[in-house]
Amino acid sequence: MERLRAVLESSGVWTVRTSGSTGTPKTVLLSASCLLASAHATHARLGGPGAWLLALPTDHIAGLQVQVRSLVAGTVPSVLTGPFRGPSFVAAASAVPADGPRYTSLVPTQLTRVLSWGGSALAALRSFDAVLVGGAALASPVLDAAREAGVRVVTTYGMTETAGGCVYDGVPLDGVSVELVDGVIRIGGPTVAIGYADSPPFDGWFTTSDLGEFVGGRLRVLGRADDVINTGGEKVAPASVEAVLLAQPGVREVCVVGVPDPEWGQRVAAAVVGDLTETALSAVRTALGAAAVPRRVAVVDALPEKDSGKVDRAAVALMFAE
Repeated sequence: MERLRAVLESSGVWTVRTSGSTGTPKTVLLSASCLLASAHATHARLGGPGAWLLALPTDHIAGLQVQVRSLVAGTVPSVLTGPFRGPSFVAAASAVPADGPRYTSLVPTQLTRVLSWGGSALAALRSFDAVLVGGAALASPVLDAAREAGVRVVTTYGMTETAGGCVYDGVPLDGVSVELVDGVIRIGGPTVAIGYADSPPFDGWFTTSDLGEFVGGRLRVLGRADDVINTGGEKVAPASVEAVLLAQPGVREVCVVGVPDPEWGQRVAAAVVGDLTETALSAVRTALGAAAVPRRVAVVDALPEKDSGKVDRAAVALMFAE
């Protein structure tokens, strides 16, 4: 925290490695001004500075931004140490001061687990004034269940190159611009990073690898362009298949990937935590067409994760390859 404080006060540069979810990890150069712009815009959207629970690793942007926001607010975050488990989450949440706004930031897997634990863990999550959830797509059934349970979820979209989440509940933060070029999301504004180490700087805009659309003036992220599965000439978006499956009873978590197939080019494969029935597969056929139905299925105890908490899609694909 003190080294980060020094960088922010001296208008220095902080470096963060990307997760490598789109290929080889890259080193992103984040100016103090873009980190601070993100923190101030977040506070403005949430209703003011507050105290934070840090439940994410600080070598990734989401955890780092919890530290930045805490420094800006003049508070010290409560840190969840060790594995993300019910008792440790409750203990860390209880340590967050209650004399002002209380916030935390989670990835979808963590939110799903708290909902499944229920009890004191869910009560602890309900006690926060805002629970930022990002880093990966949050399935509508999970979001609906969280809000019905009284959790004040704010969905976020962003990446290391934009100093973290910069679109909240589909609406860009103040000062942030979002546009679509051939369906691909571009982000501009004060939260955009300087660029990558040993590469030309960004021009104030960052072109993502994500497809999106505007619905009712809000951004809807459709998934990564490079994740699209081409099976027999039909293009299938994994995020769409995951959304349908997660809406089915018994499916708690799912990751859909494309696996090589000598006849079709790729086949749709799904790793599922929970129960996957023929009814669930039929729901995919009805909603998205026959090409989107998973042809290979693996029921697993848990999906592999990166150290950031995101699902490791490459590991899931490798599981099917083996």
